[in-house]
Amino acid sequence: MPKTLRRSGGYPDRARSYVLRQAAFAVVALASFIALSLPARPAAAAPPGLSVTSRSGDSGGVAGHPQAVTPAQRRAVLDYWSPQRIAALTQPTSDNQPRSGPDGAPWTGSDTLSRTVGRLFFTDHGEDASCTATVVDSANRSTVVTAAHCVNSTNLLGEDNRWTDNVMFVPGYRDGRAPYGRFTGRLGVADATWLSNDQIDSLTYDAYDQAFVVLNTDSRGHGVQDAVGAAQRIGLDRPGAGQVYEFGYPRAASDPAREGLPEYTGARLAFCTGTAREYPGSPDFPEPRGQWGNACVMGGGSSGGPRFAGFDPATGLGTVVGDNTQSGFFTGAGEACGYDDPACTRHLVGPQFTSAVTGPLYRAAARHTG
Repeated sequence: MPKTLRRSGGYPDRARSYVLRQAAFAVVALASFIALSLPARPAAAAPPGLSVTSRSGDSGGVAGHPQAVTPAQRRAVLDYWSPQRIAALTQPTSDNQPRSGPDGAPWTGSDTLSRTVGRLFFTDHGEDASCTATVVDSANRSTVVTAAHCVNSTNLLGEDNRWTDNVMFVPGYRDGRAPYGRFTGRLGVADATWLSNDQIDSLTYDAYDQAFVVLNTDSRGHGVQDAVGAAQRIGLDRPGAGQVYEFGYPRAASDPAREGLPEYTGARLAFCTGTAREYPGSPDFPEPRGQWGNACVMGGGSSGGPRFAGFDPATGLGTVVGDNTQSGFFTGAGEACGYDDPACTRHLVGPQFTSAVTGPLYRAAARHTG
């Protein structure tokens, strides 16, 4: 079975839950023990394609990686994503009866929203995977925002950093169809700090789990913003508290009663809405300030999806103030708690966009014209 995500919930959606981190500690400890009997090896080289173009404030620098640049490379990515490969990233449906709530439901509202949010396909360490991305207004009219772990990732040991391959965005994806075309990635943009992510030190790295992808034009020469006829605003330094909407293409649900419904198989767009809470993490794995999200059952595949403030369901437009990256758990009183506590409610959280971290990434991506 293809790997889903490294985040947004725990296996099968790999949200860096407590269990995953504990397992990572055990593996790292074993690796460290083995390493004591081995000769020292040279330090690893910087990841291929890394180019730090600027540094500002809390930003470690803007790192860009070329994806499909030449016509031959673009064609190779489009050919790679055959209907069969995409179908393999869609989970089977179940006999569960339809069930919806603020913490998760199929999106049946404005078509404008559906056009600007899509599925992001890629290959991570040789395994096919998918996330969610959003078309944001940009000077090049070809930019989407997503999570950094959908663009650049390490293995479970926090080693072998690689940029993802075969990047392709399908806006408005539904049941295997691409109503507005398919767009190959041209440039991945992430903060250089993220490239040192070790899969364990959440306090250091989780604020940087955000990225942009500059897309190539479609077969008619249209940028994605022109092809879908809309784009979402991006907001920096907005307050985290308040009502938000989160969207994604999850391939799993944390609620067993909704597992296997079409909107939790990767086939259709889902959403959740509610009051955002800031997730502080756990004593073992504290989080940096600015990890916000609302109660939500969307699992793996929803990573990179937008968190909107000021969203208007009638127009389908709002301001993207953050992205989905992982699970957080809260009691009814709003206190952080463990994933295995039945009194806790799962939230889908991620970094709030800031001028210090997000600003340089967005400007670098939005101005890129190839």
